[in-house]
Amino acid sequence: MIPWHESAAIPHPRSIAVEGVIGAGKTTLATMLAERLGAQLIFERFEENSFLERFYADPERYAFQTQMFFLLSRYRQQGELAQLDLFHYHLISDYTFDKDRIFASLTLGEQEFALYDAVAGALGGTVPRPDLVIYLRSSVDRLLRNIERRGRRMEQRIERTYLEQLSLRYDEHFSNYQNAPVLVVETDSIDFVEREADFVRILEAIRRVETNGRYKLPEEPLPIEVVAEQHAQQLEHGAGE
Repeated sequence: MIPWHESAAIPHPRSIAVEGVIGAGKTTLATMLAERLGAQLIFERFEENSFLERFYADPERYAFQTQMFFLLSRYRQQGELAQLDLFHYHLISDYTFDKDRIFASLTLGEQEFALYDAVAGALGGTVPRPDLVIYLRSSVDRLLRNIERRGRRMEQRIERTYLEQLSLRYDEHFSNYQNAPVLVVETDSIDFVEREADFVRILEAIRRVETNGRYKLPEEPLPIEVVAEQHAQQLEHGAGE
C-alpha cells in the first residue's frame, strides 16, 4: 500500500485531529490512521497531569488546577508541533487544543472560568489549527463500556451524568466549529477496529473533505450541513463520473 504522503494523486489534509468524549476511541483511531497513512502521531500527554486523578476523586476542589495544567501543557506541545516542517511531515493527533475549553466550561465556576478563558484566549491565537477534525460521536453506554474495558483506575470514578453532560458540550462545540472541516463518525454504527471496511470508509471520507463544513458517517445523508456550496457541486459532479 502506498503511504498517504507519497501519493500526490490523493488530496488530503496535512494535519488531522481526532476528537471525542472520554472513551470514544480517539487514540485508537489516531494510531490506526498514522500507521496506515504514514503520518507522524501526536498523543495528548494526559498522564503528565498530576492533578487528574485527584480531580476524578474531588472535582470541585481540583478542577481549576487540572484545567490550567492541561491548558499550559497542550499549549507547549502545540508550540513544538508548530516547529515541524509540514512539507515533510503529516500529523495526526488524538486531541485539539480548544477541547480544553469544553471541559473547563463544564467543571469550573463562573470566576474560575473567566480567568481560565482569559488565559486560553491569550494563548490560542498562536496555536496551529488542524486541517481536519474527526469527531467520534458515541452513546454514553458505549463510552462507559470502553472506559471499563481499558481499565484505567482513575477513570473508574467517572459518573454517567458527567459523561452525559460532556457529550452535550461536545455536540454543541462541534456543531458550531469553524476552525476546520469536521467529519462526524457515529461509533455506535461504525466499528473501525473490528471491521476493516468501516476503517476504509473513514479513509475515503477523509479524502472527500475539501472545504469547511460538517460531514457524517454513516452516510445517511452525506454530507450534512455543508457550508460551502462549491463542495456540494463537486460532490454532484463526482457522483456522475
